[in-house]
Amino acid sequence: MNENLLEVKNLSVCFKGEKKDFTAVENVSFSLKAKEVLGIVGESGSGKSVTALSILGLLPYPKAFHKKTASVKLDGMELIDAEETTMRFVRGGKIGFIFQEPMSSLNPLHRIGNQIAETICLHQKLPVKKARTKALRLLKTVGIKNPARRYRAFPFELSGGQRQRVMIAMAIANNPKILIADEPTTALDVTIQEQIINLLSDLKKQLDMSIIFISHDLRLIRRIADRVLVMYQGKVIEQGDVATIFANPHESYTKALIKSSFPLKTINKISKIPVVSARDIMVSYPLKKTFWGKIVQNIYAVNHVSFDVCKGQTLGVVGESGSGKTTLGLALAGLIKYNGRFDWHKTYTNKEFRRKVQIVFQDPYNSLNPRLNVLQIVGEGLRVHFPKLSKKEVENKVAEMLDRVGLAAKDMYKYPHEFSGGQRQRIAIARALILKPEIVVLDEPTSALDVTVQAQILELLKKLQQYFGTAYVFISHDMRAVKAVADTVAVMKDGRIVELNNVDEIFAHPQNAYTQALIKASLAE
Repeated sequence: MNENLLEVKNLSVCFKGEKKDFTAVENVSFSLKAKEVLGIVGESGSGKSVTALSILGLLPYPKAFHKKTASVKLDGMELIDAEETTMRFVRGGKIGFIFQEPMSSLNPLHRIGNQIAETICLHQKLPVKKARTKALRLLKTVGIKNPARRYRAFPFELSGGQRQRVMIAMAIANNPKILIADEPTTALDVTIQEQIINLLSDLKKQLDMSIIFISHDLRLIRRIADRVLVMYQGKVIEQGDVATIFANPHESYTKALIKSSFPLKTINKISKIPVVSARDIMVSYPLKKTFWGKIVQNIYAVNHVSFDVCKGQTLGVVGESGSGKTTLGLALAGLIKYNGRFDWHKTYTNKEFRRKVQIVFQDPYNSLNPRLNVLQIVGEGLRVHFPKLSKKEVENKVAEMLDRVGLAAKDMYKYPHEFSGGQRQRIAIARALILKPEIVVLDEPTSALDVTVQAQILELLKKLQQYFGTAYVFISHDMRAVKAVADTVAVMKDGRIVELNNVDEIFAHPQNAYTQALIKASLAE
């Protein structure tokens, strides 16, 4: 009897191009045993996600195609070029998949509880009432508070971390033999990351489940994986058990990944005059209405929040998913209604405000127009705010900014779907910074990036800040990243700031119990 539950041999993935084909994955081979956790690690664009999607036949065929030698076998059953009826049985039933970007994976028009119940009804043939009961239990299992209320929520009503937990619930709904987790903790803060890692470990034991865990976070790979697969430029360059790989890596790239760290904090030249002062900011949403539409109960996403941000300063905003971090950033950028006031150091017209205050969104795929190429996306602000610039001048400025964020000038003619998640995030950063704003709201700007690129982006943000004197509101669940860039840290919980102090004091002498828990989780190995 073959002890391998999944066998991948000579897997190559090519994409048809206008002039020539592009090879994204080349001759990848690995196996997965029952009850084993295989970690796949590598930088953005290394082929991790493409490899995972190939297993379930989720690539854009026929534009994507495999070489004839490619083979993917599940319990001896060949999945490459298998019938669609077979793959529908495998997807969600035998193999669950947690996608990297939950907002683009969930149907925005359907309530999240119905989406979970749908997959249960499809694979287990349960009546709707029993499927609903199981969906509620799954929401509770993955840490969703008030599951009965959240069952009826739409995806846009949840935070990024909450949407990711919904995806996990859907993936494990039918007790699959294999769970493929593609960056399952990317959108989550460190305390929830800890819970999800423990949850996946428990589910592995309860369901006798094998896991393919894809991540750029080596700390998480080390904690959960039995074996590690290191990918670089579409190839497997090293694989072995986790202890051996981390203790004695052979390849220079693997060594670089393990040694990667965030840049050291540098002292910024901070003006004493605030660019903006927030006073008693409140953002509420109706929780309950009467028959006539009168609001009788509100839920406060941001509740009496006050802070100052000066020129050249970075305010780090940390907290768990649903704490109000992103909502606060949206209010600051003028994208949602709020009560209270933002006092700016000078009066702006509406058009000036839109140039002076920029935002980098958490989910780059949904914030980039898929119909526009990179030149149009990054250069759009220049054309609006500087209409006298020639077409050539716009192209030159876009090329310069792409170079600054680690992309090539030739990339300006590509479209968002042609980039990896990390590359899309760099495009979003370029779009915000090209206008040289006074303040930038950075909502999880490095969450989709591998550790080596995270360090590069943080270093880039710091250099640009020192040169232009730009103020940042840096929203993140990664305390290590916040420590590397922030001058002041605001810790948010349940819509309120529970602790506000300079970064050194926050990390050396945290006063609030929640802050202490965040820091402890971020330093766990």
